[in-house]
Amino acid sequence: MEPMNLNFDFRDLFKSPRLALSGKKICIFIFANLLSYLIYFILNYIALALSGYSFINIWNSQGLYPCLLITGGPWYALVLFWTSILFWFYAIQLASTAVSRITYKQLKGDEFYSINDSWNYIKEHWHPLIFTSLTLGSITFFFVLISALFALIGKIPFIGEIIFSIPYLLYLFGSIFTIYTGFVFFISFIYSPAIVGTIEEDTMGSVFNNYSITWGQPWRIVIYNIILIPLACLSTGIFKLVSFYGIKLINVIMGHEILMGSKLNEITGFAANIVWPQKLFTSIAEKFSTCSIFCDSACNLGIHMNAFFDFFIPINSSNISSLESIAAIILAFFFIIISISFISYFLSILSVGETIMFIIFRKISDDDNILLHRDGEEFDAD
Repeated sequence: MEPMNLNFDFRDLFKSPRLALSGKKICIFIFANLLSYLIYFILNYIALALSGYSFINIWNSQGLYPCLLITGGPWYALVLFWTSILFWFYAIQLASTAVSRITYKQLKGDEFYSINDSWNYIKEHWHPLIFTSLTLGSITFFFVLISALFALIGKIPFIGEIIFSIPYLLYLFGSIFTIYTGFVFFISFIYSPAIVGTIEEDTMGSVFNNYSITWGQPWRIVIYNIILIPLACLSTGIFKLVSFYGIKLINVIMGHEILMGSKLNEITGFAANIVWPQKLFTSIAEKFSTCSIFCDSACNLGIHMNAFFDFFIPINSSNISSLESIAAIILAFFFIIISISFISYFLSILSVGETIMFIIFRKISDDDNILLHRDGEEFDAD
């Protein structure tokens, strides 16, 4: 197996959309997003029910996209809401690590590293993804606590002010380090999956590497992500457009009058308006238009959203038979998968890109090409 040739600079990031367009990588994110969505959906419906809303009211107002924050609720309902968000977040972290592992193996020349292999790897290396952020959060909390204790000492009559003043430079150093650790805390959510997925670090190794990246490569982190994020948005936009034109082609061909005719339009339109409710999406788009300084009446997102529905989504009369309703529900499920695949491809690009970034950072900072390393799985195979 020969590793892929890299330039070890920003040019390698442009490989991300192509490497991310992989059935294995997208399927990993689809599974993580679908499972997380189900947990989110169930917990939010329970939370809204605990807040006094009936199932019918929730479905009519929010449909497949319930959100307690829109309506508000008691603290115990908010606990359910934030639990679902936290579960979704860490599910994406685990999926990102699995995709990072597959990407790392692919860059090393192993095209046969499977989804099952990546999940087996995650079972052994999931701990740093949770405990890295907890460790960094604990370090920040520790410095804040120490500051509070010294501030209390300063309240001692007569000598407190003097005792407080003597180690002032230490306070300043601690304060600066706390701010730095706060930045590292947020950076860790971006790069910990790549660190764990490539060099198999434990919690302390992951913490050290996040500190090292933030200190040694701050401008590259900013510049490389300025390149990667628009690239991911553009590539995902193309992916979505091709997918919707595929749906349009199905409707044109199979919805011809000598084939399924208007029946297909009724089924597709009914299913599409369950998954992509026009009123909800258009109202959100119009709110963005009114709130954005970049949009005026000539650039109204609501108008564009209506045009999208008019072109891609068949109009249905909602008067469909029971069998057609069942067919529409089945089709709606596949539309959900299609929607999740858009998000999953976007996340796949980011995961691949951050993995490539970490490989570049290691090469630049330590002159260490980690693609030439033998990893634990290779040693186990021997």
